[in-house]
Amino acid sequence: MFGAGYAAGRTAARVRAAGAQVSVTTRDPVRAADLTLAGLRVHLFDADRPAAADSLRDWLNGVTDILVSIPPDGAAAPETACPALAALVASGAEVPDLCWIGYLSSTGVYGDCGGAWIDETRPPAPATLDAKGRIGAEQGWQALADRKGAALDILRIAGIYGPGPRNALAQMRSGRARAIDKPGQVFNRIHVDDIAGAIVAAMSHPRGTRLLNLADDRPAASADVLDHAADLLGLPRLPRLPFDQADLPPMAGAFWAENRRLCNDRLKALPGFALLYPGYREGLAAILAEDSTKKEPAHAM
Repeated sequence: MFGAGYAAGRTAARVRAAGAQVSVTTRDPVRAADLTLAGLRVHLFDADRPAAADSLRDWLNGVTDILVSIPPDGAAAPETACPALAALVASGAEVPDLCWIGYLSSTGVYGDCGGAWIDETRPPAPATLDAKGRIGAEQGWQALADRKGAALDILRIAGIYGPGPRNALAQMRSGRARAIDKPGQVFNRIHVDDIAGAIVAAMSHPRGTRLLNLADDRPAASADVLDHAADLLGLPRLPRLPFDQADLPPMAGAFWAENRRLCNDRLKALPGFALLYPGYREGLAAILAEDSTKKEPAHAM
């Protein structure tokens, strides 16, 4: 696994629990220590300072599956947009045992769709530098998969949430949440454990090249999700803040400029896969239950 962040890290734990040997990269020595304690083989890899060619060839020796979650370089050519791919090609690694590649892309590649329901046949129209880099990386990995005769899954992921700080419950608890109101605007989401489940299902059933939207069944307005989180926590709902008064920074403004509803039929057709959390209500309920379990005091006998 190139990159062992939130979704990839949870996927690594699942794959290892299934009996596979898992190697991951990270650029953070502290994170490397934690991953090593979790039983993973860890390599330090920084996109700005690629590993030596002989080291990378050694890392990839015997590898059958590659999962890539490292962000792209939007200004680079397709064949070098993904730092992991650029380093792999530059190293001259043959990876003769390679069977499957999974690339974690973004639904941002579709650009603004005016709130329409779209599926994977929608032509990409990336508007941001990151989304343009994702398209380049998709093309680069497709070319490598074709050369190697490996299966490829391009997993276009919606907004990720899950346990920890990345959910509406945590936002409400922090006191920093804002219920921005932009009429007609919705966002797509997916729980991190459904991402991990989809990756494992795709890797377990390789089939040529697939484009898959990773999103749950229920796109919704951001403020509606915060309302539900407030209700679960017994907190007052936040007053609506009109979008034109939100004074968003450029990156957030670009995010809010795009409106689409994602069809996920291909995702749900993956062999052995089913959404654990079809919508944010189920996902937030599970997170709250997990939080409550962690806070229960121990009882001495």
